[in-house]
Amino acid sequence: MLLPLCTWSEIEQFLGRSRTIVIPIGSNEQHGPIGLLGTDWMCPEIIAHEAQKSADILIAPTFNIGMAQHHLGFPGTITLRPSTFIAAICDWVNSLAAHGFEKILFLNGHGGNVASIEAAFSELYAQASFARRPAGFALKLCNWWDLEGVGELANRQFPKGHGIHATPSEIAVTQWAYPQHIKSAEYSPPIANWGPIREAADFRARHPDGRMGSDPGLATPEKGRELVMLAALGLVQAVEAFSGEPSPF
Repeated sequence: MLLPLCTWSEIEQFLGRSRTIVIPIGSNEQHGPIGLLGTDWMCPEIIAHEAQKSADILIAPTFNIGMAQHHLGFPGTITLRPSTFIAAICDWVNSLAAHGFEKILFLNGHGGNVASIEAAFSELYAQASFARRPAGFALKLCNWWDLEGVGELANRQFPKGHGIHATPSEIAVTQWAYPQHIKSAEYSPPIANWGPIREAADFRARHPDGRMGSDPGLATPEKGRELVMLAALGLVQAVEAFSGEPSPF
């Protein structure tokens, strides 16, 4: 089920059989010469939407703006400050918890989000701890590339030139889902360098075309389909395991 396509009464009925919800979360930022700006939010959304086709899983609207300040040297990037990002996550969680959701899983598509998502979780749990009451919910962070078997598959598909940003695996996922928007470009060297991540001006100077250790030209829609199908299966398993955890509240 996709929450935006449901009515309130359908969500009320869903809560009668499940208290778990999945939130795809990512970023809108540059992804090198051929990667779509929405890659990091599209990947978890694509996987989550595929997973709900074969399982009774509720998918929230995609949280599509994240922590991307270091990409601001490239047009089209949109970012939030850490404090804004954390506050927004807290508001999303509190809204869902108010309706009775007890297990809230964030399916993440951007490595730069991880620290702030975990900080938001700590903030939410601290609110309950200071009040000396149960939180009433449990939170879980899953990066889509860490779902069962996905990393191993990507390593087999791209044994050389995978890198850490504008990777062929994430670009392949978007190529499969949006074949009408496949791009091509000339770039050199084929495999980009990488280095530390600091502010936007430093990043653009180190990575002039936006890639980090990757050769996105290796991506194909066929490889993207393999990744999506395996990740969707892994997400179903992760949701089932999370839903099955005992609740202390």
